Amino acid sequence: MVGSARLDWLDVEHRPSAGRAAQPIYLDHAATTPLDPEVRAALLPWLGELFGNPSSAHGHGRRARAAVDDARDRVAAAAGCASREVILTSGGTEADNLALRGVLERWGAERGRHLVVSAIEHEAVLATAQRLAEAGRADLTVVDCDRQGRIDPAAVASAVRPDTVLVSVMLANNEVGTVQDVPAIAAAVRARNPRSLVHTDAVQALGRLPLGLGALGVDLLSLSAHKAYGPQGVGALVAGHAVFPAAQITGGGQERERRSGTENVAGVVGFGAAAELARRRQETDAAELSHLAGWLTDLLMESVPGRWRSLSSWACSRCRLRSSSLAIAPAAWSARTCAWSRSTSVEGRSGLAPGSGGRSGEEGAGSPWRWRLPPRWPTADRAAGDRSPSGPLPTWR
Repeated sequence: MVGSARLDWLDVEHRPSAGRAAQPIYLDHAATTPLDPEVRAALLPWLGELFGNPSSAHGHGRRARAAVDDARDRVAAAAGCASREVILTSGGTEADNLALRGVLERWGAERGRHLVVSAIEHEAVLATAQRLAEAGRADLTVVDCDRQGRIDPAAVASAVRPDTVLVSVMLANNEVGTVQDVPAIAAAVRARNPRSLVHTDAVQALGRLPLGLGALGVDLLSLSAHKAYGPQGVGALVAGHAVFPAAQITGGGQERERRSGTENVAGVVGFGAAAELARRRQETDAAELSHLAGWLTDLLMESVPGRWRSLSSWACSRCRLRSSSLAIAPAAWSARTCAWSRSTSVEGRSGLAPGSGGRSGEEGAGSPWRWRLPPRWPTADRAAGDRSPSGPLPTWR
């Protein structure tokens, strides 16, 4: 009855029937995703009977090396790059740090020490850039966003100077879901200074948006496995073969001298499996998630009349305290998005006070629920009357 019956959000507790516990609804996929069964099956042997150091020359080591190389190929295929351009890391945060610190160390003396980042970057970029500036190692310019969290390519270009060594603008935002026009931003940067390198944090985009250094016009691209149904603790920085960022972790010289440390074979194998699934399912998943997001947005608007534009505030102040009984885990109190608990939230940077709701009539303004769900087209773009899924809901893996 989801298409016609109104949902009383004061009675969303999904009271268990006799002998059955409530089943939680997980809506915080931008924070982390559950491990896909195929990914689990691929990595489990490397937590048991299969083992070996990929740097060892004996059979166990060669088998581990082959597994890592195969996973790297899969990640490269999903990221639209060459295998040699994939630098395996411990996750998106390390990938972002390697991009900023590695480029500054490698190219700063030759090209300049000016960094340009957007105001809506993940803290892995923002905090790192700020630390570098505070330490006197870089000059920093932060480009602001509009009320929808969008970055104007012209504004980025105007911030570029002759000594700008790196520009970093994320592809898809982890808090409000805004997708930036990275190709236009990269083109504007290069028109201003062809020597400036461009990095994009694409952690939220794997399996959801087309990737590729050439397609996006960037030199570096950050990825993380656990945002795409892979394991936590593994990611990658994709770096063009001519970029070669300076290693920030030195030692055994792994990853072609760009990131030392014995590879996390099980995690890397899981990353490869997740990347392969993301590449294979991207087109079908995008349509499925867009349909689900539209349906849920409409359901929320109809079920909470007059309050849908301040659902973030409502969820934080009311649902967060009752999350165990509501059995819902939405992005409103995710790992990074509670606006009232963090003054640097994207909602704040875009000029929206927590719960302000934006201006009446703005598509998506002030509604992190609308933004934070997977990217979708406006309701008007869907077929008239298509307000709920037809038949059973698709499986949201």
